[in-house]
Amino acid sequence: MDTATEFGRLIGPLRRAVLRTRRAEALPDLPEAQIELLRALSEAGALAPREAAARLRVAPSTVSNLVRTMTASGLIERTPSSTDLRTVQLTASPHALDLLNRYDRVSTGALRRTLADLAPESRQALDQALPALAELLTALEDERG
Repeated sequence: MDTATEFGRLIGPLRRAVLRTRRAEALPDLPEAQIELLRALSEAGALAPREAAARLRVAPSTVSNLVRTMTASGLIERTPSSTDLRTVQLTASPHALDLLNRYDRVSTGALRRTLADLAPESRQALDQALPALAELLTALEDERG
């Protein structure tokens, strides 16, 4: 089996295993798209919907649907732009930022404990693979346009 096939088969189960750590701590089950938008807003402080779509590399309509759902659940706040009254600025609510911090703390803790249980050679291999994985992500995103 080649690297691409094996890696492709591992991505989904790895992601789901990390997501299960969040559920085990009774955290709400937010879709990954919502978490990605919250991360973008957390990093930027505030974004216009079009900026968020560009940053996430999704269609503006996708962000619009996410914003509608997330505003209704109190995760995102919409504020009229101070420079263009036709647009809004999106920010993550304090509740959303707290959830995001808790998700990261739980997921990172689980990953640290699990990595500590691996053989030293496996930990070292994963550590050395991180730059290559970041490069792979960039290349895949560039390919998608």
